[in-house]
Parts: sequence; structure tokens; C-alpha cells
Amino acid sequence: MGLAKELRKRREVKVREVVVPEWGDDSGAFKLYSRPITCYDLNVLQKKHPSFLTNTTIAAMVDLIIMKAEDQSGEKLFTAADDKIELMGEQTDVISEIANQMFAEIESEEDLAKN
Repeated sequence: MGLAKELRKRREVKVREVVVPEWGDDSGAFKLYSRPITCYDLNVLQKKHPSFLTNTTIAAMVDLIIMKAEDQSGEKLFTAADDKIELMGEQTDVISEIANQMFAEIESEEDLAKN
């Protein structure tokens, strides 16, 4: 087994809880879950949205949500075709907040330089 595979096996993947009050009901805010955004995820997004990291559009955020959103048991919440149309009709602040919560663990270059 190569070193990269060995290192990947050792990595602990923490699932992030994303709270969406706007999608909640009488029982409380809706919660979805997201695994960390990987280099592979960014590569996929940048192929579809070339300026994803420097000029993120709502369409790119929707694609990120479709790609990463899971329920508590790890099952995908959205499918690409039908759900993209529905999510594009959502309020921009809701989509932006979900994407921000998914990206929250990624440090900026400035933060990394401080460490």
C-alpha cells in the first residue's frame, strides 16, 4: 500500500453539523451534515465553476451543497438534477449561510501564516 493510502486511513474525518433555521419546523431548526471539503471536491467544483475560490456564485454554492449535504446517517440529501432547480429558487442568504457553514473549517492563507 502506498503512503498516501496509509495516511488517508489514519485521518479522522469529522462530520460537521449545519443548522438551517429557515428550513425548520415546529420541532426546531433543520440540520444537515457535511464531511470536510477535500481537494477532490474543490477540483470538481472548479471544473464547473472556474473562479469558485475567488468569485463564488450562488450556482457554485448550490453545487457544493448538493455534493456535500448528508442526513445524520450519511445518506446524500440531494440529487443533482431535480434538487438543483429547487435550491436555485431558495433565498440567497440561506444558500450562502449553508455554504459558509460547510466551508467554516477551511482556514484562509492569512490564518495559516499566523500558525
